[in-house]
Amino acid sequence: MVTTIGSGQMRIGSRQMAARRMRFVVAVALVLSLPGCMRATAPAGESQAEVEAAIADFNRQYLAAINSGDIDALAALTTEDHMMISSGGPPMTGKQALVDAMRGAFERFDFDESWTPLETVAAGDVAYQRGTFVVNATPKAGGEGVHMTGNFLRIYRRQPDGRWFMTRDNFNGSEGGSL
Repeated sequence: MVTTIGSGQMRIGSRQMAARRMRFVVAVALVLSLPGCMRATAPAGESQAEVEAAIADFNRQYLAAINSGDIDALAALTTEDHMMISSGGPPMTGKQALVDAMRGAFERFDFDESWTPLETVAAGDVAYQRGTFVVNATPKAGGEGVHMTGNFLRIYRRQPDGRWFMTRDNFNGSEGGSL
């Protein structure tokens, strides 16, 4: 039962609230069970260690592009459907959006970024990686730099040529500032 109270506010009845809670609990249980299901299967013909090594190689190339300000290398490592999600803003969707944003950042800052993966799980042609990051951005025009640390969760997809590319990048800064 929904009851309307002063100034148009709504109060949900106890049955509806209990049903919502139950749906929420079931959804959380399903999400939390996925890693356990996925961990058992590496892509066909490829061990978990091989997938982790391939993703680590991709990460080295991607970080080298960021830390050297090489927009062409970064573009070559970005899929057309890439999506970056950071706290405090809407998702940045598509390769061109990422390239445009990073071009502007490379014009203003020199970067020293590092990632520490804590977990990598693969299932078929999709993998995810969870970890921490550190970014130091030094303004090219001088002035105070930005230091940021935080957590990331990334999704990678094996491309038709067998290479792994990041397709989703979700991160939040837990210390420092924003660029």
